[in-house]
Amino acid sequence: MTQQQETTLHYPLDSTLPGPAETIEVVPGVKWLRMALPFALDHINLWLLRDRQEDGHGQLREGWTVVDCCVNRAEAREQWEQVFANGLEGLPILRVIVTHMHPDHIGLAGWLCRRWQAPLWISATDYNVARVAMADKDSFGGESGADFYQLHGQRDETFLGHVRGRGNYYSSLVSPLPTAYHRLIDGLSLDIGGRSWQCIAGYGHAPEHMALHCPELNLLISGDMVLPRISANVSVHATEPEANPLQLFMDSLQRYLALPADTYVLPSHGKPFTGLHQRIRQLLEHHQERLADIMQAARSQALCAADTLPILFKRQLDVHQMTFAMGEALAHLHYLWFGKQLQRRMDAQGVLRFSLSSS
Repeated sequence: MTQQQETTLHYPLDSTLPGPAETIEVVPGVKWLRMALPFALDHINLWLLRDRQEDGHGQLREGWTVVDCCVNRAEAREQWEQVFANGLEGLPILRVIVTHMHPDHIGLAGWLCRRWQAPLWISATDYNVARVAMADKDSFGGESGADFYQLHGQRDETFLGHVRGRGNYYSSLVSPLPTAYHRLIDGLSLDIGGRSWQCIAGYGHAPEHMALHCPELNLLISGDMVLPRISANVSVHATEPEANPLQLFMDSLQRYLALPADTYVLPSHGKPFTGLHQRIRQLLEHHQERLADIMQAARSQALCAADTLPILFKRQLDVHQMTFAMGEALAHLHYLWFGKQLQRRMDAQGVLRFSLSSS
């Protein structure tokens, strides 16, 4: 994101950030938590929404709904325990909402649900993909993952060894999930503390991501779909090798233009901001520029996904970042391939390459 682009966004809280295990009230009844992540993207924003829910005896209970949970690790659990002691005003957690199944969002959902006997709310697609990922020892890695990256031109043995060694990677970051859940679906209206929150489905970043919009508060909990400084990773994975996630992501972004331009956006990474419409246009332009860069490079040679990494990423990538980068590169190539701007062929070395379409 350029400095000029960032000046079009406004950060109502300026540089204020919640400290470890601290909460900041964004608007009445909505609290912001920020927890550390052990990745290059080093934090996640979590949200507490003041709520009241009817118990099994028809009585209203006062408490909180949690939106997103952080990864399953001791540091995050310790921070949550401090929040339970100091940030809940003596009230319980009544419900756990997860925007999508990536480990930084769903990681402690099962732990929180068991800790508070609270139900999990999530889209059906993300719940079931998460259950499969928990059971599959090669999810997001293993031999099948390494074979997939090799098919797309990645021959760096250090990286491939890293991928092969990622067995049980997902389950190492996610606590066991509840065996039952409440389904979030596009257009569903949730009553949270007497206010209506509308579910907005988004695709491309996750199987069925759910953002939450409260018209009364003019507030959008955007998850990873709309971030202020970066674009969410959009990847093709070995489990769905013929996917076109960038098309899905860009189409999903367009839907947020129906919300008011002055919507207050609470993202999963970065600071709360206003300037939703400007940010959506920036994200769409960013991807169109990267697509144009790939088309320009394809005039000189047929490209595999590994060839496009220096086109899309100007910084040095570590092995962890490389998995996201390869998926992102392939997502851009697939967008052009599905749009018939590029054609795909396998070369003599068994690598899939994309070249300018002859049609």
